Amino acid sequence: MHTPTSRRTFLTLTAALTGALAAAPLLPSPRATAAAAGLDDPAKKEIAMKLVSSAENSSLDWKAQYKYIEDIGDGRGYTAGIIGFCSGTGDMLDLVELYAGRRPGNVLARYLPALRAVDGTDSHAGLDPDYPRDWRKAAQDTAFQQAQNDERDRVYFNPAVKQGRADGLRTLGQFIYYDAIVMHGDGTDATSFRNIRKRALNKAKPPAQGGDETAYLHAFLDARVWAMKQEEAHSDTSRVDTAQRVFLRKGNLDLATPLDWKVYGDRYHLD
Repeated sequence: MHTPTSRRTFLTLTAALTGALAAAPLLPSPRATAAAAGLDDPAKKEIAMKLVSSAENSSLDWKAQYKYIEDIGDGRGYTAGIIGFCSGTGDMLDLVELYAGRRPGNVLARYLPALRAVDGTDSHAGLDPDYPRDWRKAAQDTAFQQAQNDERDRVYFNPAVKQGRADGLRTLGQFIYYDAIVMHGDGTDATSFRNIRKRALNKAKPPAQGGDETAYLHAFLDARVWAMKQEEAHSDTSRVDTAQRVFLRKGNLDLATPLDWKVYGDRYHLD
C-alpha cells in the first residue's frame, strides 16, 4: 500500500432562482446532500470498519484485529493490524515509526532497521522469529491501538472520504472508495486507487461532473474488479460482488442499516 497524495477539493455549486421560482421552496441539490452525508459520521465510520473487517478478517469485530499478524503469501511480507499494514509496502514502517515517536523504547522499536530494510520486498529478514509475538504484545498498548487508528485515517480513510466528497458521492460511494484504497493503495501502478478511478471516469461521470451516481459507482466497481483480478491474492471479488454491489443495486446510497452481505461465502448482518 502507498501513501496517498493530495486530493482535489470539493467545490459546492450554488444557483440563484429568479422570477416565480424565487418564491418556491428550495429543494436540496444532490451535491448538498453529498456534502451533508458522510462516511466520517461516527455511526457510518463504525459500519465501514465492520464491513472492511468482514472482508479482511472474516469478523465484524474490527477492534480485535489490532493484534492480527500473518504472512498471507501475497508478496507483501507481514500483513497486520486493523487495516492490513504490510511490512513490504511502507505503511507498517510508518506506523511503527509513529508508535516509536509516541512511546520510545516500545517492544517494536528495535525492529525499525529491519522494517526499513525489507520495505518493498516480502522478506522477513531481521523480523523472524519474534516479530509476530512482539506485535501482539504491542497491540495490548492503547498507544499502539491509537497509532493504528491514526495511520488508518491519515493514509486511507480521510483521503477516501475527501475524494468521495469531491466527486459528489454519498456515504456508500465514499465507502467504496475507502475499501478500494485499503486494498490497492494510491500509488502510480495500474491497479492503484487513482488508476481504478481513472478507468471508471473513462466510462461514466460522477455527480460532481453532472453524471449519475449509481452508473458511476457501477463503473468504478467494474474497474475495481478488473484490478483485483490482476493479482491472484485478490482474485476473489466477493467483497464487491456480494457486498458493495448488493448495496448499490438496492439503491442504498446512504449506507443505511440494516445491511446484509456476503464475503467469501460467509453471511453478515448489521442492524
